[in-house]
Amino acid sequence: MSKAVMVEAEPSSAADVQDTASFMQGVKDCIPTLLGYLSIGFAAGVIEVTAGLSLAETALLSLILYAGSAQFIAAGMLASNGSATAIIFTIFFVNLRHLLLSAAVSPYFRHLTPLKNMWIGSLLTDESFGVAMTRAIGRERLSERWMHGLNITAYLNWFAANMAGAYFGRWITNPERLGLDFALPAMFIGLIVLQLVQRKNKKLHINVAIIAVVCVIIASMASLGSMSIIVAAVIAATMGVVMERWK
Repeated sequence: MSKAVMVEAEPSSAADVQDTASFMQGVKDCIPTLLGYLSIGFAAGVIEVTAGLSLAETALLSLILYAGSAQFIAAGMLASNGSATAIIFTIFFVNLRHLLLSAAVSPYFRHLTPLKNMWIGSLLTDESFGVAMTRAIGRERLSERWMHGLNITAYLNWFAANMAGAYFGRWITNPERLGLDFALPAMFIGLIVLQLVQRKNKKLHINVAIIAVVCVIIASMASLGSMSIIVAAVIAATMGVVMERWK
């Protein structure tokens, strides 16, 4: 009898490790990040229209580029008559951090084909990465359906926020008064806290976070620009691995 109970318990444990969450669960898990998407997306839409883009051009930019910081930069450079080459290269370097995000997520989707991995990676953002890493704690795999629910919900909300900003932005002269400029940092603080609460070795992760902050400050003082984030992430991650193995 006890042996039978043990055999029946194993599939449940494997399911917990490998994750079988549904598409709708991914949609629900995306909800806490939507305020950040709506506020920053709204602001991006306002700036893009102010830079001279039409509603159709704003829609294409949000659907194809799909990157808040890059869209702000593109709008600013278009407003200052920047060349197409300069805009493309600037956006490329700003978005290099997605190489690190994709590399961190990829081990949880090794069971999928390269094409399916590309589909997941093409819609990966800073926010969806944070949610995915929180769910990945204690798991060997993440559900493909769950990830699609998370990514597609974020994608559609970003597009809606951009269009709302482009259309209604003319009546909002001071977004800072509404606290929209702090919505994104507040959301990331919440995601970091959720991850720390579920980690066993909190001291190690706090130390890595401190190292990352210090590295960003030093790199910024060295005038590395958008590369500061890449440099800080690589150094902090390396130090984290070293400290974890030597503890």
